[in-house]
Amino acid sequence: MAEKEQELTALFLEHSRKRLYGQHWPRMQACVALLTTEQVWWRPNEASNAIGNLLLHLDGNVRQWLVASFNRDEDRRNRPAEFAAKEGATAAELLDRLGATLDEAAQVLDGLTTAELLALYEIQGYHVHGLDAIYQVVEHFGLHYGQVAYIAKLLSGKDLGFNMELDRTGRADKPDTENNSPR
Repeated sequence: MAEKEQELTALFLEHSRKRLYGQHWPRMQACVALLTTEQVWWRPNEASNAIGNLLLHLDGNVRQWLVASFNRDEDRRNRPAEFAAKEGATAAELLDRLGATLDEAAQVLDGLTTAELLALYEIQGYHVHGLDAIYQVVEHFGLHYGQVAYIAKLLSGKDLGFNMELDRTGRADKPDTENNSPR
């Protein structure tokens, strides 16, 4: 049974890394690279967030849910400040900051054990298992990546070119045997 648990742990962590680092993050970088600093801080209205806010928010989320929680570090996140910003860092600075946090998170993911995935953590006042924390980050990152992609397409007027491997039927020309999940 321990061998199956280790196999499941490895599979879950590998899939999480693929989604976060192999898909969401590179696409996020490509979207933001199309934009000026002014566009990164553009908001369609006061009820909406700019891409800059979303990048600050993702940095805070990844740091809180993956880095601080698993390292048992003090949580110093100021979530309201992530959304209050109206200007500031350039697109490159925001990406560098989030990239550094993602590098720290990758180190955490590389060292996790089955016991740590099953352990309970208190994050944002919630009591969650390590597995829940990772799933939350990957899902959350994907949600905001979608918002950034939409805004980038809106502002740039460009097709981002993602999923170009799909033919007219919506199927890849060559099946991806290592990653059978939908895109």
